[in-house]
Amino acid sequence: MKPRINGSVALDQTPKGPVSSPPDWGDYLWAPSGSRIRNSNLMRFLAWLEQERNLEFSTYADLWSWSVSDLEGFWSAIWDHFGVEAEKRYDRVVSTHDMPGAIWFEGSRLNFAQNILRHEITTPEKTAIFAFSEDAPMREISWSELGASVRRIATAMRSLGIKSGDRVICYLPNRSEAIVAQLASAAIGAVFSSASPEFGAKTVIDRFGQLDPKLIFAAPSYRFNGSEKDKRENIDTVLRSIPSLEHVVYVTSPGAEMPAPSPIRSHNWDTLMAQSDGSARGFAYEQVAHDHPLWILFSSGTTGLPKAIVHSHVGILLEHLKSEHFSAELGPDSTIFFYTTTSWMVWNSLICTLLTGCNIVIYDGSPVYPDAAALWRITEKAGVSALGMSPGLVQKMASSNLVPAERFDIERLQMIVLGGAPSTPETFCWFHENVKEDLWVTSQVGGTDLCGTIAGGIAIAPVFAGEIQGPALGIHVDCFSPGGESLRNQTGELVIRSPFPSMPIGFWNDPENQRYHDSYFSGFPGTWQQGDLCLINDRHGIYVFGRSDATLNRNGIRIGTAEIYRTLETMPEIDDSLVVCVSDQIILFVQMRESRTLSPELSAAVCNALKRETSPRHVPDRIVEVPAIPYTLTGKRLEVPVRRLLEGAALSDVADPQMLRDAQALKWFENFRSGSL
Repeated sequence: MKPRINGSVALDQTPKGPVSSPPDWGDYLWAPSGSRIRNSNLMRFLAWLEQERNLEFSTYADLWSWSVSDLEGFWSAIWDHFGVEAEKRYDRVVSTHDMPGAIWFEGSRLNFAQNILRHEITTPEKTAIFAFSEDAPMREISWSELGASVRRIATAMRSLGIKSGDRVICYLPNRSEAIVAQLASAAIGAVFSSASPEFGAKTVIDRFGQLDPKLIFAAPSYRFNGSEKDKRENIDTVLRSIPSLEHVVYVTSPGAEMPAPSPIRSHNWDTLMAQSDGSARGFAYEQVAHDHPLWILFSSGTTGLPKAIVHSHVGILLEHLKSEHFSAELGPDSTIFFYTTTSWMVWNSLICTLLTGCNIVIYDGSPVYPDAAALWRITEKAGVSALGMSPGLVQKMASSNLVPAERFDIERLQMIVLGGAPSTPETFCWFHENVKEDLWVTSQVGGTDLCGTIAGGIAIAPVFAGEIQGPALGIHVDCFSPGGESLRNQTGELVIRSPFPSMPIGFWNDPENQRYHDSYFSGFPGTWQQGDLCLINDRHGIYVFGRSDATLNRNGIRIGTAEIYRTLETMPEIDDSLVVCVSDQIILFVQMRESRTLSPELSAAVCNALKRETSPRHVPDRIVEVPAIPYTLTGKRLEVPVRRLLEGAALSDVADPQMLRDAQALKWFENFRSGSL
């Protein structure tokens, strides 16, 4: 009798036994119950493949191998299994298996927003969005309300002369209006791009000025961490600096001060909403071709103009029908909450989860206001079943001794999605010890570049500490040596060996695709290089150790920075840290907790801990106390800019101050280099 599928092992082979304390990398933590496996989206897909395609697979590894070798068979199965709604079906799935150059679903004509809003027909009164903010009660938005709002704004945009292919930009906090603006833009074939209001005017202009947009949605103010932030001056600068803009639509809060007269035609959101009834009758979704842009995402862009990454309607639709159902296991009964801003690709992905018919939770505010339990209050009130956050947020909760299980009713919570930075075994175990024992804790790796999942959750497989469960279906993940050899149980470059639908269709204003090629294919010709240092083990589990361009290289030996940060996170005296390698010397910068200072005894303790828990080569040559660790606005440590600064680069060449949480935190390193401290 064939064993029931359960990742790379049969159910009766699932590892048992206690978790070591503290846990080590790869310690067994948890396995799904038989009921959870039987009711999973993945098992339904397997049954469908057997019935409709006469295909049978005994393990997840077998299913994955088929998905990356038979691209036509797998991706056509995704299209048919989820019943993509399209005016015209594709002529062929993919033009070639070579990269770059693969063209997906040529001949198709469809609309991304239409495929999301079809849930309005079957569940009109069901909640689609739970909207939270710091200063207002929770608001529930039904599918029928969402659909009508999208059609109202889309109709108003058409009346303003916005056509298919025109660029529409958004300078809004994480409010329902931003989601409506994105879906309305998609509905009429306009190309959408967004930035969080925490971005300064220069950063917004650097991004949106590349696109020649016609319309901007903007909020004159927003609330964060208990105070009101006035953005009127920034908006005025943006409007005067992007000459292509013809319209600004203001989204205002009750009692907010209105901006000064605009240099372009200005409109009020509520006024535009009132111009039509939002009826589905007579409204036509723009049916677009396979290569029509859906949205433009931007790379971090700590220096220079950020990459303007263009994704298509069909590519994002197929990727997220697959990833949201299988990597996140979402469905009509799910409620997902991932803390994000409108500048992070996670916000775009959160919109994509609506493809499953689930409801989503959005929050306009600080994740730690009024305290570290803020996100858990929302989780309880909305009845969240899948909760996403960054490992850094988890560390803040752990350091504040928060135990959500003791304070909140989180019975519906089934899954944790960790993203944005490498996760450690301690991060996984914090959830099991402080939230819920029977909890599927997953770490996922993706990226702005592909706006999708490279590797992540597998609902039918066990979870091991600090380990990403496995490669996502349809994504041919591998780990390469510098010479391009496939590695197992050794660190190397995270790569993708065959094309996938959510690959960018290009960069904006990159007509020869030179920057596109140089960004992903210059290291290993014909293979996508993600830019992360990773390890893949014998059971296909994946570890990501940080950006490969930030990897420490001491005498030719590559060391992932995540291994060092993991050790330091266990030391109560240290609040944060950053490590770089300059001229074969590893320098560790530490930010101390309040009232603590770096002493010779603590420095010795750090070195001993790193030597004991990692290896002697992880021990820094120098440890330096700093007032603050520099981060981008999206929460990434500035390892590469700090290294370049210490190597002699000018501050203006390594980072845009408006992209930083605290520009003075990076300025400190310039003074450190010059010896003025």
